[in-house]
Amino acid sequence: MKKILIFSIVLLLLTFTACAKADNTPICAAVMNGPTGIGIAQLNFRALEGELDYPLSIAFAGSPDQVSGGLISGEIQIAAVPVNLASVLYNKTEGQVLTAAVNTLGVLYVVEKGDSIQSFADLAGKKILAAGQGSTPEYIVNYLIEQNGLAGQVEMEYVAEHAEAVTQMAAGNVDVIIVPEPFVTTALSKAEGARIALDITEEWGKVSDAELVQGCLVVRKDFADAHPKAVEAFLKDYAESAAYAVENPQNTAALIESYGIMGSAQLAEKAIPNCNIVCVTGEDMQAMVSGMLIVLHAANPQSVGGALPGEDMYYMG
Repeated sequence: MKKILIFSIVLLLLTFTACAKADNTPICAAVMNGPTGIGIAQLNFRALEGELDYPLSIAFAGSPDQVSGGLISGEIQIAAVPVNLASVLYNKTEGQVLTAAVNTLGVLYVVEKGDSIQSFADLAGKKILAAGQGSTPEYIVNYLIEQNGLAGQVEMEYVAEHAEAVTQMAAGNVDVIIVPEPFVTTALSKAEGARIALDITEEWGKVSDAELVQGCLVVRKDFADAHPKAVEAFLKDYAESAAYAVENPQNTAALIESYGIMGSAQLAEKAIPNCNIVCVTGEDMQAMVSGMLIVLHAANPQSVGGALPGEDMYYMG
């Protein structure tokens, strides 16, 4: 695991360096493995094949921390991050990181080895393994626990990555995990007797009027101000890539495996329909993100960087 993480970081640094030295106003983007990586797979293929009108390099990261530093320093211009991190970065940089699109809706599921969980109330007394501590998964789960009156009754334990939670379940060390697609599909294939017990998106809808948003695209303000046409082109191409993934899961799955986003094209193809991959911009994006941030801020102000962002956080093109 450590060797893989070190190798990923080295790849990210090499990619960022290449972007910094390129000419013709290149875009250096970074995305998370998982649903975000799935949505951008076809765009990455087009970039590598030289089919775009602008230079684009895309780095695939295992955790949000690997992306934040490059965004803050300006080594990367566009990134896909958890929705709460977009607000944190906006606050931390005093408005220098803007939200440009919603790219991932709810993708979390409760996976159980057994048949004891039929409702959210059944999580009382359970030990649950998850990843995403300090990010949207933790805040979403905490909100649901509180809204369902289960505070203090659910034992949450967090690991570094979603894949580790799946590995622990497959090894028989834990019976309940909360993970996003495509890790849900991986868990179902590796852990005997595993099943999807709860759809977190459905559970969220029972207690909140805000639409569940988990991921978004952000852009550095200085880059957007200086190169609006480049940002416009990227968002257009990303939207086409996301739509391609939804409409062509088999072809996208092959790309996903080749880029290491998932280890198996077969599993990726099964996961894509549950990944809620989208690309929503403009006023709809602002309404969705602001609604989600209001809920997160009420649950834990620090989850969004201590304060709700102003309307100038949203890049409207």
